[in-house]
Amino acid sequence: MFTKRTVSTLAALVALGASSSAMAETFSFGEKAQQAKAMVVFQAGEQASADLSRLDKLSNNQISNALNAAKFEGKSKQVVEIFAPAGINTQRLLVVGLGDASTLDAGQVNHVGASINAKLAKAEAANVQIFTQGISDNTSNANFAAELAHGINLRAYKFDKYLSKKKPSEKNYNFSVAKPELATAAYEQLEAIESGVFLARDLTSEVPTEMNPAHFAAAAKELKDLGVKIKILKPKQIKKLGMGALHAVGRGSSEGSRLIVAHWKGSDDAPIALVGKGITFDSGGYNVKTGSSIANMKSDMAGAAAVLGTVKAMALQKAPVNVVAVMGMAANMVSESSYAPGDVLMTAEGKSVEILNTDAEGRLVLADSLWYARKHYSPKVMVDVATLTGSKIRAIGNRYTAVFSEDDELVSQLTNSGKIVDEKLWRLPLAYGDLLKSPIADLKNAGYGGPGATTAAMFLKEFTGDTKWAHLDIAGNALIKTDKGLTQSGGTGHGVRLLSHWILNTQVK
Repeated sequence: MFTKRTVSTLAALVALGASSSAMAETFSFGEKAQQAKAMVVFQAGEQASADLSRLDKLSNNQISNALNAAKFEGKSKQVVEIFAPAGINTQRLLVVGLGDASTLDAGQVNHVGASINAKLAKAEAANVQIFTQGISDNTSNANFAAELAHGINLRAYKFDKYLSKKKPSEKNYNFSVAKPELATAAYEQLEAIESGVFLARDLTSEVPTEMNPAHFAAAAKELKDLGVKIKILKPKQIKKLGMGALHAVGRGSSEGSRLIVAHWKGSDDAPIALVGKGITFDSGGYNVKTGSSIANMKSDMAGAAAVLGTVKAMALQKAPVNVVAVMGMAANMVSESSYAPGDVLMTAEGKSVEILNTDAEGRLVLADSLWYARKHYSPKVMVDVATLTGSKIRAIGNRYTAVFSEDDELVSQLTNSGKIVDEKLWRLPLAYGDLLKSPIADLKNAGYGGPGATTAAMFLKEFTGDTKWAHLDIAGNALIKTDKGLTQSGGTGHGVRLLSHWILNTQVK
């Protein structure tokens, strides 16, 4: 269904000169580009790298003169572009500042790579030579090169399915690195994560009529070839299991709801459950949305896209982890069969919910999805991901994801992973549960008068039982309108890199 956007394996690139698929760059490590049309070299703070010093001598000090004129000091985000430098066989040379190299983390290096790709996107430079030796010791230098390639490719992705004039920017990036085998190994893991991010971006960017719950289920089925077990429950099965909340939200659409499970069983450990909100379009139901925001509601399934992308990332690298993604899918539409304000729904947990607002539907599909994950997989920990509330954006904006949990250790782990990959988290309180009391049901689905992101999180907590749990509200993080950082306009795949790092690098108990 979707175009693959993964880079060919680096071994194949070196041995066979294989080209990448659309919208992906090709990389090789320890290679020197033939007739490189562009070159990139780095300076960390005031200390020029050996490569920069060597190139400066070849240019008869033209480079250092240009840097002095530009008041270049090697600070982070400083870039000087020199055209046709003397004595060097290239059309353009980028000198990129890194700041203090000893403090660089993966996310910062990714952004450096993204800035290089953005700078060269329109340049007619098929071959790009990047000099990375001397930035740090051999091992960390290999990681630097791999993370740099990761950032380049994350920025290179563009959802261009509906553009009549596509602008492919495929380039061959050749990295000069002392230990190419270490860089190759490091990048292979990142390449798998890229593929998960690109899947999430594809799903999020797709138009609503081409991405309903049935289409999403078809996309999930494609992971079977990677060894992922896929289970799909349709409306009759959902209703039979008592998942009245999930069933109700999808009643207004012709396709109805789906519950999709994607399970990568790379170990016999108790599973980690990732639960994703999958509202493929949110009209608001009878509490219909007004204003321009409704045009962005194709992205209301970005949580489901993120957890499915994470499972793909684990499967591609055959990670020794047991991860199950549970995704409650529905299109929240208006029709004669839609659920309505004033209704009372019965969840699979056995708790009744009074509906005050049909636009507070994400928590309903998550309620039954959380129950299903607990009931059928007995996970050691659950993390749900959802574009859940506009209140989250009003509270902390779109540069942070809101995290809610009673478990300090889990919050610390997730926050640390978010910092490393630059998908930052900010903890908000779990409180105001009293605002969810209803006179005719166990709960109501909206806590008017309180902080909306917090009351939504408190609603979800009612369906987590004794399982360790965290809720990530990614509203505002899932879709961008302009090219920025690691992403061109469209779906961001936000959450895949965070969750992948957390799963692979944390002792999840």
